[in-house]
Amino acid sequence: MAAITLKVLVEEDLDFVKQVYDWYVLNSTATFHTEPVTTEELKEFLYVQHPRFQSFIILADGQPVGYCYLTNYKKRQAYDKTAELTIYLQHDCYAKGIGKTALQELETHAKNAGFKNLLAIISGDNDRSILFFEKNGYLKCAHFKNVGEKFNKVLDVVGYQKEI
Repeated sequence: MAAITLKVLVEEDLDFVKQVYDWYVLNSTATFHTEPVTTEELKEFLYVQHPRFQSFIILADGQPVGYCYLTNYKKRQAYDKTAELTIYLQHDCYAKGIGKTALQELETHAKNAGFKNLLAIISGDNDRSILFFEKNGYLKCAHFKNVGEKFNKVLDVVGYQKEI
């Protein structure tokens, strides 16, 4: 198995992130964006060099294969101990242990940053992601029906939570 490490995301990484993310925008329901995003739009939900809400490039043997990040769940003080997490791998990098290792590293960072709860918000038809989070100790805590539409398909959203 490749050596998996996380590198703090810097602005120079945004083109790579855009390339990975745009594939999902155009080919899947993993994201509810329906049009490719600009690097400026990426900066609206990716944190670059933030002390708590970190974004990382996922490296396999030193080569970028994806990215992951923590973001605030809601911008209200009572949620300060909860973060939403996101992981995107290049579409040909599944089932190699990369996501699991990245998730473990992200959870460690979250714990060190003072978070107590992590949330994964997932498209209801994304069975691969749902199974991934269930296998890693996340419990289903929410199901919102018919809240999105993409590719002429009405979509649910499910929420998974892990106390760390």
